[in-house]
Amino acid sequence: MFNKRRETAQPDSQNSMLLRRTLFLMIVCGIVAFILLGARLFKLQILDHDMYESAAVEQQLRQTAVPAKRGTIYDRNMNILAMSASVSNIYISPAEIVMYDEDPAMIASGLSSILGIDYYEILEKTTHTESWYSTVARKVEDDVADKVRAFKEENDLLGVKIEEASKRYYPYGSLACHVVGFVGSDDHGLSGLEYYYDDLLSGVDGRIVRATNAYGTDMMFTDFEDYYDAEDGKSVVLTIDETVQYYLENHLQTAAEQYDLQDGAAGIVMDVKTGGVLAMASLDGFDLNDYLTISEAAQERVDKADVHSEEERNTLIEAERQEQWRNKALSDTYEPGSVFKIITLAAGLESGALKMNSTFYCGGSIDVLGRTDPLNCSNIYGHGNQTLEEAAMNSCNVAFVTIGQWIGAERFYDFIHAFGLFEKTGLDLTGESDSLWWTEDVFFNKGNLSQLAAASFGQTFTITPMQLITAVSAVTNGGYLLEPYLVKEVINADGTVASQREPKVIRQVISEQTSKQCCQILESVVGKPNGTGVNAYVPGYRVAGKTGTSEDVVYEAIHGEKKYICSFLGFAPADDPQVAVLVLLENPGPDSIVVASGAQMAAPTVGAVLRDVLPYLGVEPEYGEGEEALVDQRVPRLVGKTPEEAQELLEEAGFTLKETVGSGAAVTAQMPAPNAKVAAGSEVVLYCGEQPSTEPIAVPDLLGLSYEVARVRAGMYGLYVRGEGTMMESDYILTVDQSEEEGTMVAPGTVITVTLSDWTKTGIF
Repeated sequence: MFNKRRETAQPDSQNSMLLRRTLFLMIVCGIVAFILLGARLFKLQILDHDMYESAAVEQQLRQTAVPAKRGTIYDRNMNILAMSASVSNIYISPAEIVMYDEDPAMIASGLSSILGIDYYEILEKTTHTESWYSTVARKVEDDVADKVRAFKEENDLLGVKIEEASKRYYPYGSLACHVVGFVGSDDHGLSGLEYYYDDLLSGVDGRIVRATNAYGTDMMFTDFEDYYDAEDGKSVVLTIDETVQYYLENHLQTAAEQYDLQDGAAGIVMDVKTGGVLAMASLDGFDLNDYLTISEAAQERVDKADVHSEEERNTLIEAERQEQWRNKALSDTYEPGSVFKIITLAAGLESGALKMNSTFYCGGSIDVLGRTDPLNCSNIYGHGNQTLEEAAMNSCNVAFVTIGQWIGAERFYDFIHAFGLFEKTGLDLTGESDSLWWTEDVFFNKGNLSQLAAASFGQTFTITPMQLITAVSAVTNGGYLLEPYLVKEVINADGTVASQREPKVIRQVISEQTSKQCCQILESVVGKPNGTGVNAYVPGYRVAGKTGTSEDVVYEAIHGEKKYICSFLGFAPADDPQVAVLVLLENPGPDSIVVASGAQMAAPTVGAVLRDVLPYLGVEPEYGEGEEALVDQRVPRLVGKTPEEAQELLEEAGFTLKETVGSGAAVTAQMPAPNAKVAAGSEVVLYCGEQPSTEPIAVPDLLGLSYEVARVRAGMYGLYVRGEGTMMESDYILTVDQSEEEGTMVAPGTVITVTLSDWTKTGIF
């Protein structure tokens, strides 16, 4: 019986063991599953929390950008150079077009008609039914957007969308285009100050966040909406003066036409006391509102090019765009030529190697250690014995090579460094280039002084126009090298001033005494009849400066043709300089009215700029004996006056009465017209009860005459003249151009502009 009981208990024991094992395995599996689940939950809720939260937000929320308004760019007088205005972007939602069973063809037809966009292009966009956003047109003006809005409402369309955007406008078109720059389609700066100060001008976009349903459309029964305000960009106030900029660009354009410039021109106007840039220009310019369009001349070059594919044509167009966007005044380097003698003069006087009473002899050339041939002067016959002032007036290479050798290579190099010519100026604008100079071991070679000789009159090294005018401003302002700048003030979106820029002195390079001596000598270059800069003379103002004519040796080596850069740097008033003007005219062509030289081309251009800019800046003229008679005058308004009153007014204004036509008691007409600017001393005709003849008159030949003779000759035909160029009295200053060609038929009383120049200034200096 005992054995039988044991046999009966054994199966129960086995079942219990199996049960325990099963429970153990279940517990282990449960723990493992819990650990795995916990790990998975940890990964989902902790490690990947941000990713899934972001995905959930994207699915449940729709964000709409609220564009920040880009800051305004003002000139120094608060004239707007760049501004943003509200426009609209038009887009469609193909997914919603399908969802709400809207007619794609009708939508494409309507938008095509309103926006002027190809019907099939819009229709193709509607086929991308997985998309909730497909742009149809960007930056649409309000009147067009209103038509789209009316079309949308009339047809109850949910798949057509209109969103707020902004568009950049440039009220002055091409004015200061290389300085202001432009923005791309995303409203971010691509060039100029728009690019340099992009972060400051852009601001921060806001956004609207709304809840959406499972289809991605806005939920109808929810109050959930978050609005994040946009932070508008800051505005900037420039040192650029719109009027000064206009004068500079206008006279550069005139020079380009008169001298048949093949490679454009560049110019800078600087306040020498602060370093503020009043104007900067580069020809050819472009319209900032249409910056992708190239000029007619550039388009003609593209059309004439031998291209075999649209890709090659587009490459040429892009190259032309890059060229017209290039700021020559900042990005191009060149050999400054004799303008650089200003620096040599200052270094010589400051170092003590040169005295105000130093003298020189020029026989037409000078031997230089290291050169196989003598170094020639611009006057191959020589200038003979000269004082320092005469050497500057003559732009004598021999004298300035001598000055360079007196200074010595090491000291000369130190002055170049002190004037900032080994480094960028630090102007707040992109694209500034570096200068190209000899290394010290080459320049200091005592067995070869050819580098020092060439440097002393501005040859065989290159600098930028901005470096040169910054350095010369230090010569004129008491010796202080200033950091040039373009933005003088930053304004917050609420109109408060965020920051102001003060002039920054880098170092004092020369003494105030040396500065005054340089100004005195350089005034003679312009103010005395024998000076090479006489064509920059402006009656009533003490203008100083220096001519320069350099050759592009690289171009000549490649093309076998000479290419000249004619330049002049002038400043005024010489006794208390306020403003400096640098002009570069590149590669005069065969149709130029005068020979290629800084004296004949760049000097009169700078003179014309100063003649307009100085009075505008409030610098009053101080006329010497007989100078006022050289200045063109405006004819007073005489209509309604008695003949006696009219004659008295004419004499007060510097005119004479030629004749009175008619016997009326009052003047009913006059010739020339009121406010016309003509040569002083011109003879005016009064009409009392009569009217002037309207019979056309053939313009006479006025070329090669003195201003006085040109005035008299034009008067014989019932015409008048006004002058451009130098107005100094000299037997050698004659007319070289006239605005209306000989034989042109014009109305009686027409004013002909004649360009005056000292035709003897033809040397390469």
